[in-house]
Amino acid sequence: MRNLGPLVCLLLASAAVACGGEDLPALEPRETAVAPAAAVPAAPAPEPGQRRHIVFLGDSLTAGYGLPRGESVPDLLQTRLDAGGYDYEVVNASVSGDTSAGGLSRLDWSLQGDVEVLVIELGANDGLRGLPVEAMKGNLDAIITRARERDITVVLTGMEAPPNYGEAYTTEFRQAYRDLAREHEVAFVPFFLEGVAGIPRLNIADGIHPNSEGARIVEATVWRTLEPLLDR
Repeated sequence: MRNLGPLVCLLLASAAVACGGEDLPALEPRETAVAPAAAVPAAPAPEPGQRRHIVFLGDSLTAGYGLPRGESVPDLLQTRLDAGGYDYEVVNASVSGDTSAGGLSRLDWSLQGDVEVLVIELGANDGLRGLPVEAMKGNLDAIITRARERDITVVLTGMEAPPNYGEAYTTEFRQAYRDLAREHEVAFVPFFLEGVAGIPRLNIADGIHPNSEGARIVEATVWRTLEPLLDR
């Protein structure tokens, strides 16, 4: 694999601990607004023998924060693909501490090569920071739109916001993912951390990021949605 870089317990652990731990970058004004649309560059022709790519565009939850090398969700997926005879290379374009705006800003760079599938795992840091849901939804909408303009299959994964921002915010946050999946008719994982969030034995000491056992559960959750989209 090539490397580019219950829920109340999960997200209430600390308002100061974002997905990426203490390496969370300083919030910049540009991250609260949708990035302007840009022309979609033509994807370079794949080199002979090059495997098709499955790209993970995410934050520390897919970057593998707190995990031994080779045990991130994308790493585990690559192991499964290789064992199953699937001819894909998983590219981990995740950055710890990233928001939806950050993911959008580096989208074109992340989609270099013969990309067949884009797995979007973004928004957890938007929710931890209490950023406007409308802006997050706009960023994710732009990512999905621009990927599909390049004939890339999209898998959208959902996240939850911390309840301390109020019921209205958490409800709007959750619904944004469901609306995007319906509007764009893309494959959808309703909650990326299903079966792992809030279970101490499945997370590292911060109570937010999955440990090795938790990562295996998350990988299996993603695989159930991803596998029907692939061929050998």
